[in-house]
Amino acid sequence: MAAVNHTRFHIVKCILVGVQGMEEAHAWLSIPFCSMFLLALLGNGLLLFVIVKERSLHRPMFFFLAMLASSDLVLCTTTMLKTLGIFWFRAKEIAFEACVTQMFIIHFLFVAESAVLLAMAYDRYVAICNPLQYSTVLTHSRVAKIAVAAAVRAFCLMASLTFLLLRLPFCGPNVISHTFCEHMGIARLACADITLNIWYGLTVALLTTGADTVFIAVSYVLILRAVFRLPSRDARAKALGTCGSHICVILMFYVPAFFSIFAYRFAVNSIPRPVHILLANLFAIVPPMLNPIVYGVKTKQIRDRVALVFLQARKQR
Repeated sequence: MAAVNHTRFHIVKCILVGVQGMEEAHAWLSIPFCSMFLLALLGNGLLLFVIVKERSLHRPMFFFLAMLASSDLVLCTTTMLKTLGIFWFRAKEIAFEACVTQMFIIHFLFVAESAVLLAMAYDRYVAICNPLQYSTVLTHSRVAKIAVAAAVRAFCLMASLTFLLLRLPFCGPNVISHTFCEHMGIARLACADITLNIWYGLTVALLTTGADTVFIAVSYVLILRAVFRLPSRDARAKALGTCGSHICVILMFYVPAFFSIFAYRFAVNSIPRPVHILLANLFAIVPPMLNPIVYGVKTKQIRDRVALVFLQARKQR
């Protein structure tokens, strides 16, 4: 592999500069990001623990939620460990192979998590619009197939994106103005035309997450139409409460993600660099931090089980 580095890439290491223009504030920036990182680890870890331990939660809705929590744990760990290393220890160097691997994991999780959110929207659609068919439509085997399909789709798309990146010659600078490695940040280091990378990455984003967003929107339009036809006010309130938590998670995920996708390609010079980097970091940590809080507050089964876990732990003392 070392031979490949010297004969083709000519980059052994990349330099991640952190939040460019705010280097003196790195120590202060580390405080909120570290706090959010710890909350994300605690919340998602607790959510996974409760879902795995409590058999009454072994249902499709909670299986999808466990997938979301697992994805969030890996995403925030992959990005925040390096970010905090830069903020605290000025550990700016990263091997080229490690940088590409980090990029692959981040983009893989983004596409996979989008598919999970679509699956969760479909789960709510079946539960509210066709409740009598719920147990026959969303069986455990079908949920497993959905999970495998989401992973396979993300892997194939990101493998091709990585191939397009590695075919480029890297013979120029090795400085990336970011706190972690992502596709366009690495591609801009190449001493060759990257038009294909720009448009392929945008196409992948629009055909996967863009299409997922459209299907999610259609699902919730149908769900809301069915909810407002329910005769019971309590039933409507319960359904709207469940859907409201899902919509909050979806907005937290897609809004900053699409901003980052388009800004990095078409507004790289018009948006201040610190703003772009900070928003990208917030995208990587805020949804993983808030997802377990939103679902913990809005989902009674999880709220009751978490309270029981803390009660049992207190009694054992």
